[in-house]
Amino acid sequence: MKIGASFLGAKNIPNVLKKLNVTNVDYIHIDVMDGKYVKKKIMPINELINIPYYTRKRLDVHLMVLKPLKLIDDLATLNVEFINVHLDIKDNLDKVIEKCKKYGIKVGIAVNPNQEIESVYPYLDKIDLVLVMSVVPGLPGQEFIPESIPKIKKLREEITSRNLKTLINVDGGVNFLNAKDLCDADILVSGSTILKSDDFQDTITKLRKCATK
Repeated sequence: MKIGASFLGAKNIPNVLKKLNVTNVDYIHIDVMDGKYVKKKIMPINELINIPYYTRKRLDVHLMVLKPLKLIDDLATLNVEFINVHLDIKDNLDKVIEKCKKYGIKVGIAVNPNQEIESVYPYLDKIDLVLVMSVVPGLPGQEFIPESIPKIKKLREEITSRNLKTLINVDGGVNFLNAKDLCDADILVSGSTILKSDDFQDTITKLRKCATK
């Protein structure tokens, strides 16, 4: 099980990134909000470009924006492995996928709690990852939505039945208690559980252990 660390809600982002850089966390999960797709606006591109000064970890970028196409050129200059966009964006989804692939960046599609998991099925053979939102996008520190678990299981069955390599990432409210129910995923994103701990590495190790079958 791979772990992504989210710093959404952190007060001292450079310090948090430096601390995460010396752990074995797999990804730094970055939330970008335009104030339109969600109410909050956070992490504009001029702040994103500073991240490589503090960490060499691969980046998993979650674009909670209506028009992600215009951001991809700038993101391609960073150490980005995944760019995740939402189903209900205003840009053409196929064009977003194509542009990311052009840069050699893996593409994910995020599915919100109020959306059926089947809505992403037509794209599974075109993308690299499904980001299952287990909280409502936009706010840190929310509790995990238990209804996410059967959605993840159903998605895993669909991916397996079609012999695809599409990954499943779970984002929101992940902790030691629910991680054991998320073993059908490939990546777990955790924010508060890691950030509020005294030992980032110990917490990351425990999360992996909890989520291992």
